Amino acid sequence: MNKAKSLEFIKKYTMIIVLIVVTAFFAWRTNGAILLPMNVSSLISQNAYVFILATGMLLCILTGGNIDLSVGSVVCFVGAIGAVLMVNMKVNMWVAILVMLVVGTLIGAFQGFWIAYVRIPPFIVTLAGMLAFRGLSNVVLDGMTVSIKECTTFVNLFGGGADCYIPDFFGNGTINLTCIFAGVLAAVIYIFIQIKGRIDKQKKGYEVENIGVTIGKIVLISAVILAFTYRLAQHKGIPSVLIWVLIVIMVYGYITSNTTVGRYFYAVGGNEKATKLSGINTNRVYFLAYMNMGFLAALAGMVTIARMTSAQPTYGQNYEMDAIGSCFIGGASAYGGTGTVPGVIVGAVLMGVINLGMSLMGVDQNMQKVVKGLVLLAAVIFDVVSKRGGKLIAKN
Repeated sequence: MNKAKSLEFIKKYTMIIVLIVVTAFFAWRTNGAILLPMNVSSLISQNAYVFILATGMLLCILTGGNIDLSVGSVVCFVGAIGAVLMVNMKVNMWVAILVMLVVGTLIGAFQGFWIAYVRIPPFIVTLAGMLAFRGLSNVVLDGMTVSIKECTTFVNLFGGGADCYIPDFFGNGTINLTCIFAGVLAAVIYIFIQIKGRIDKQKKGYEVENIGVTIGKIVLISAVILAFTYRLAQHKGIPSVLIWVLIVIMVYGYITSNTTVGRYFYAVGGNEKATKLSGINTNRVYFLAYMNMGFLAALAGMVTIARMTSAQPTYGQNYEMDAIGSCFIGGASAYGGTGTVPGVIVGAVLMGVINLGMSLMGVDQNMQKVVKGLVLLAAVIFDVVSKRGGKLIAKN
């Protein structure tokens, strides 16, 4: 294996290796507490908003390393609107959900217009949005907390109540058989997709991975899926919020890897001038990226107020940092044009494991922020240095 292939292999699988090492470290330091069924389930519930926001943030980053600083405030604002509609105005839950999604999408479209068509830098537009929608959240809530505990259907649907788990259709014992079945099915589907993809590439004459690497990857990921679902089955089964996360991952994973529109995001980030000369409307690509971000921020807002069973003017603070950090840690390039949805999810899980592990170890909150900052810096340094062929110092 030559140097170029070695660098490519390391870059492709580094974060997965790091995730395994970090998980093993915290399992050792917490005497296995981090792998307890309740903690595995909590990892999903507490970080669901990160998975959703990071997926949308990836589209923005792909267009050239751009980010959206307003998502935390949009999450708060949309959640505030939903809580006020359902509790104060007694609006039907489904109507409130529709309003929240529309408001989030319109906010994304509003910001996308200034970024895509007027060409105001995304940093400025979304910074303004961060301040504006945080202020509007206070206005909507009148600085108060609005409880949605009585909205049990909404809370359970988006993963915030004690009953926010998929029922066990095959039994009611200590092990959730529905969760076990779902895990086996997911592993089988993954294996089928990998084998079919390899066969299709070979038929078309494309270069494929070494068969040993492919088998190793299939065995490892299938084992992770089965172990993960087994742990969930030992608790209460599949959290309902996990269904929303999986829908987002699958839909946006398919869009970015198997559709023409999805490839446009990579093309713009790789070389915008060349993309424009090839006839692609680059303004529309920017617009779609930020409109999607608004839509997913609305979904994250619903997940957040359901988990907290209330809406407060302070919700969503630093959510944008979690999403951005997950993208860069998961392999998205700071220059755009590189990154995948599965990679972003790995980054988000790594951040979640670090948070949970340090909390179980009793590490001070301030030190947790220091560690997360250093992990983010290390991920970006790795991306930049690998693009130079392993050279740390840039040439003048």
